[in-house]
Amino acid sequence: MTLEFGLLGAHLREHQLTPDSAARLERAGYGTLWLDASPPAGLGLAEQLLDASTRLTVATSVVNVWTADADTVADSYHRIEARHPGRFVLGVGIGHREADRGYASPYDTLVSYLDRLAQAGVPAGRTVIAALGPKMLRLARDRTAGSVPCMVPAEHTRRARAILGAGKLLLPGHFALVEPDAARARATARSQPPGTALGVTSYANNLRRLGFTDEDLGGSDRLIDALVAHGDAATVAARLLAHRDAGADHVGVHPLGDDPIGTLLAVAAAVRAAGQPG
Repeated sequence: MTLEFGLLGAHLREHQLTPDSAARLERAGYGTLWLDASPPAGLGLAEQLLDASTRLTVATSVVNVWTADADTVADSYHRIEARHPGRFVLGVGIGHREADRGYASPYDTLVSYLDRLAQAGVPAGRTVIAALGPKMLRLARDRTAGSVPCMVPAEHTRRARAILGAGKLLLPGHFALVEPDAARARATARSQPPGTALGVTSYANNLRRLGFTDEDLGGSDRLIDALVAHGDAATVAARLLAHRDAGADHVGVHPLGDDPIGTLLAVAAAVRAAGQPG
């Protein structure tokens, strides 16, 4: 069964999501709703969101291998697939050294987790990895349908496509804030992710590979502007679509600010106004 992500995806956390918001985002043209922040292994919210919509793909942008038991996740996948065939995608990731107790051997741990999912009958073609570096991207290429990286500029997308090759999904997420005042936009971005996540080892190492310096990792304008599409809605839409031009199959929108749903709706409208399908 072909996976349908659409051009745009909405990245939201559990407290930002309701069945009504899922239906609104579907009507606005979003093809995929991404559940952020390590949802629990039961994946009950994913099922509720699918119940509330008719065409949306719902995906985890990552199930954390340290906190979500693989067998429970596999059971949840099969339950959801039986109820909503072809509309759920399982994104998995290794978490972060700073946050996850017992963090060690990330590559081998993720390989073992994928093995357990496969043994439980979860198709490789319905999983993606939150891969940033070359080694994890190669694992995504070889063991899953592709990658869902976050906190990445379009240059990462270009490099990731070269590693994944043709035929594998590349589904980057990018922060967005409809705010024409650049100073206010940067201040908002520094006060929440991405700004508050710049010290996380995996993100920092990836940004260094892309040419950013330790000075940038303190929250420079250059880095914030690379990670956050800000400006009026048309400018934000153009920045997001740069990922598609760099080789992405789909662009996930991480809304910043006090009205995440409003930001997502404004971005979708601007993309439509630019003549791009949702």
